[in-house]
Amino acid sequence: MLSRKKAREAVFKLIFEYLFHKEENPKSLELATSIDMSKKDFEYMRTVYEGVIDKYSDLTSYIEKYSDKFSLNRIYRPDLAALLLAIYEMKYMKDIPMSVSISEAVELVKTYSTEKSHQYVNGILSSVYKELTKDADN
Repeated sequence: MLSRKKAREAVFKLIFEYLFHKEENPKSLELATSIDMSKKDFEYMRTVYEGVIDKYSDLTSYIEKYSDKFSLNRIYRPDLAALLLAIYEMKYMKDIPMSVSISEAVELVKTYSTEKSHQYVNGILSSVYKELTKDADN
């Protein structure tokens, strides 16, 4: 689904911007509407963007738990944006397979971050996946 991929990349960029300003910028979401995407994909983008901001503390608690080497302020911002996006999808968007969220986050950091970031992001998301699926099994 190419349009969903575009929407995911757009929301990744919105989250990345949010990480620098720590406040929601409605104009950024408005600008994102210039991307050619379906209404359904725009709703996905808006839901994820607002959800990440709303659930920021919950999402970062997973990252802090499994990122034994770095505190949040030492994690590369593209990596953090991808992690927040993927964990939000994994935890709150049951219609998206967790494996897709992980795979897409890894691809985003391969494009926008350092050479080794994809391993770091994949490791954290694998741990989150195990925790979330363990909780679902109980």
